[in-house]
Amino acid sequence: MKKWRLKSPFGSARQPEIPGLFPQPRTRRLPTAREQALEIAHARLSFVMLMFALAWCVLGGRLSYLTLFNGSAPEPSVSSASDGPVHRADITDRNGVVLATSLPTTSLCADSKAIQNPDEAAQGLRRVLPDLDSKKLQEDLRGGKHCAMIKRHLTPRQTYEVNKLGIAGLEFLPDERRVYPSGAVAAHIVGYTDIDNEGIAGVEKSMGDVLSDTPNPLALALDLRVQTILRQGLMEAIATYHAQAGAGLVMDITTGEILSLVSLPDFDPDHPGSATDDQRFNRATLGVYEMGSTFKIFNTALALDSGLIHVSDRFDAVHPLIIGHHKIRDFDKEDHALNVAEVFTHSSNLGSARMAEVFGGTRQRAFFTRLGLTEKIPLEIPEIGAPLMPSEKNWTEATTLTAAFGHGVAVNALQLAGAVATVVHDGVPVHPTLLRRTEPPQAESPVISPRTSAMVRGLMRLVVTRGTAKKADVVGYLVGGKTGTAQKLVGGHYAEHARLSSFIGLFPIHAPRYLVFAMLDDPKGNAQTAGFATGGWVSAPIVNRTISEMAPLLGMPPLTKEKEREAEQQILKPLGDIEVDGVPVSTIQDPRGGAIQ
Repeated sequence: MKKWRLKSPFGSARQPEIPGLFPQPRTRRLPTAREQALEIAHARLSFVMLMFALAWCVLGGRLSYLTLFNGSAPEPSVSSASDGPVHRADITDRNGVVLATSLPTTSLCADSKAIQNPDEAAQGLRRVLPDLDSKKLQEDLRGGKHCAMIKRHLTPRQTYEVNKLGIAGLEFLPDERRVYPSGAVAAHIVGYTDIDNEGIAGVEKSMGDVLSDTPNPLALALDLRVQTILRQGLMEAIATYHAQAGAGLVMDITTGEILSLVSLPDFDPDHPGSATDDQRFNRATLGVYEMGSTFKIFNTALALDSGLIHVSDRFDAVHPLIIGHHKIRDFDKEDHALNVAEVFTHSSNLGSARMAEVFGGTRQRAFFTRLGLTEKIPLEIPEIGAPLMPSEKNWTEATTLTAAFGHGVAVNALQLAGAVATVVHDGVPVHPTLLRRTEPPQAESPVISPRTSAMVRGLMRLVVTRGTAKKADVVGYLVGGKTGTAQKLVGGHYAEHARLSSFIGLFPIHAPRYLVFAMLDDPKGNAQTAGFATGGWVSAPIVNRTISEMAPLLGMPPLTKEKEREAEQQILKPLGDIEVDGVPVSTIQDPRGGAIQ
C-alpha cells in the first residue's frame, strides 16, 4: 500500500491549485503597438464625448431657465425696416390713460449717386407718393447727396409700394412719430412736437429733457374724464350764448393738482400746422384778464383779516364814488347801506371800493403779493402770461378802489384759481401743478387766519343760496363761489356791450376739496337768461354741470338732506347772527326757493 506524504508549500514540489487556496501567479502578455493605439484613441474619444455632454447640459439648462423663469423677456418679433428705438417717453393722465406716445415709423431717403435713372425714379415715386413736390424731388434725386430725405413717416402701405418699385438707391431708415390718442381734448396741456420729435408747446416742450431721458411715462395730474366733462360743458355754452371763446379748470385744492385745464377753441396736436393762432392760444394760462367781481374774494378776506372791518359793518352803496372824471356805481342800484355779507352777496362794487378805502393800497398790494398775484405763476408749461399789475410806486388810490372789484389789474385764470384756493384752504398757500403729486405738498405759513378763511367760505355759500349764483347749486354737494362779470378792453377802452363772464366755485364748501372755474368771452344773452349774459346766468350753470358729473366719478356721493343741513349750519356759523336782506344767515335758505325747515 502506497503512503502519501505532505510536503511543505515552500518546497520545490508544485501544489495542486485549489480555488481560494494558494493561488498561483499569472504572467501578462505585453500589448502590441496596434492595441496601444486603440486604447489611446478610445480615451481621447471618451474625453470629447464628455465635453459635448457638458456643453449640452449647460445650453439645455440655460434654455430651460430662460423659458421657465425669465417671464419678462421680450417675445421675438419680426424685424422690419421701421424697427428702431423709441426715444421719447409717453405722457399719461393721472389714471394711466395715454395722452402722447411715440410710434416706430419708416422714412425714405435717396442716394442720388446710386440712382441710374432719376426721371424714371421720380415718376415711380410720384405714383406712390403723389403729395411729393416734383421740383424738389428732382433736385433730391440729382443732387449728389448720399441720403437726401424724400419723405418722413411713411405708412406701412407706402413702404410696401415704394419697395415694390425696385429702384436701386432708395433706402428706408428707422424713425418715430409722436401721436396723441386723445386728440384735441388736452391739446393745450400736452402740447405737440415738430417732425423731429422736439417739443414745441405745452408739457412736450417744458418737460422735453425729462421725456427724452427716461423710459418711464410722465404722469400728469390731469383726469381725462374730468377734462372731457368740462370741455363739453364749455363748448355747449359757447354755442348757446354765441361766445367768442371760453376757458376753465378744475383743481384739487388740497394738493394743487390740476385735474382739468380747457381753452377753447382748441386744435388737433396731430396736425398743429393746420391750427390758427387763435386756436393755439391758451386762454387759461397765457391770456390775462380783468377778472371782475371774483376779486371781491380777496378784498373781503383782507378786510376781515386786517381787523379793521367786521362782517356786520355797513358801507354806503347808494351814492356813487367819484375818481377823477369817473364814477364807481353798481349795476343794480341799492337804496340803503350794506353790511359786508350783503356787499359780497349782492356783489356791490361801491361797497367793495369803500371797504378798500379803509385798509388802503399798501395793505392791498402786499396782500396780492402774498397770494402770488403780482408775479408770473410757475407752472410746467411755457405758455404762462405775466399779470398786469401797477408797481408799488404806481399803485394809486384809483388802483386801490378799482382793484377791489377786479378792474385795473389783470391775471390769468390759473393764477386767480390758485389765489382763491389759498384763501379758502385756511389761508395755506396752494401752488397749482400739472404733474401728479406722489407726496403731499410741504406746509407753509398761512396768508390769512383759519377763522377769516371760514368766514369767506360762509360768504361764498351765501352767494349761491341767496346771491348772484343760484344756478351753480348742486343738490347734495354744497357749492360755494363768486360770480365775475368784467367789461372787456377793446382798443384801450372798455367796450359797453363786450364782457368776460365767469364763476369760480368750490365744493363741498364746508370742507373744500375741488375748485371749478368757467369763463366765457363775450357771451350773448337769450330768452332763457332774460337777455342777461353775466357770470351768474351763463357761467355758473357750466360749473353746476361739471360738479354734477365729476363728483360721482371721483367717488363722492351726495349728502343726505339731514347731513346737508348739518353742513349748512357748520358753514354759516362763523358769520354769527348777521342778516342778509333782513333774514338772519342762520336761517338756511334753499337756493331753489324758500327756507329749509
